[in-house]
Amino acid sequence: MTIRVALHHKTAYHYDKPIQLAPHVFRLRPAAHSRTPVTAYSLKITPENHFISWQQDPFGNYLARVVFPEKSTELSIEVDLIAEMTVINPFDFFLEEYAENFPFTYPEQLLKELAPYLEIREGGPLLASWLAEVDGGQKAIVDFLVYLNQRVNQTVNYSIRMEAGVQTCEETLEKQLGSCRDSAWLLVQALRHMGLAARFVSGYLVQLTADIKSLDGPSGTDVDFTDLHAWAEVYIPGAGWIGLDPTSG
Repeated sequence: MTIRVALHHKTAYHYDKPIQLAPHVFRLRPAAHSRTPVTAYSLKITPENHFISWQQDPFGNYLARVVFPEKSTELSIEVDLIAEMTVINPFDFFLEEYAENFPFTYPEQLLKELAPYLEIREGGPLLASWLAEVDGGQKAIVDFLVYLNQRVNQTVNYSIRMEAGVQTCEETLEKQLGSCRDSAWLLVQALRHMGLAARFVSGYLVQLTADIKSLDGPSGTDVDFTDLHAWAEVYIPGAGWIGLDPTSG
């Protein structure tokens, strides 16, 4: 039986006098390629007197471009959506034969299409040392992805970080501490250094209490909760984009 979850997200700013709001771009609508079915979605913006234009960026993400013609003492953004928590088997795919084992090389045309996701953005002695310890010998690609994901999880202790932005890989490795977005970015860069196309993903983490307590391991959360979350995706021919969550390993 599919579980439906209603999610409400509100961000609000209040000002002590009317101000002119600059044009804004909101990225708060689920991606069209999301595996989780979203059966209802609404976006409410205050002040109500505004002009909105929906667009898509080159990667297929929805953008709400909003212009405010009048001054206001408030800026409020509310998102409501209903998602179906459908059980998905993440291993339900058939790999292209050449990609069954790591390492492999993408075909020439696919390399061109994946170029933005293969760009190495960071280096540094700590990252180089960490990568040098990765077992890059030939193994089944799924086993390698699980291994690399777990290695990031074992390296970086989780912390809630309220500061804006993402730590560099060097910062995260030096502290061995970071939020979900810091672990995700480290995994993205590690995958790219290993020759695998990877991208950064953000969204929501929804965890529900189990109806029945586990008999042979942790039962999970004691209360239902939702939070913002970040993870990584890697492109494997035949499987497509595969999600990896280094925060939970």
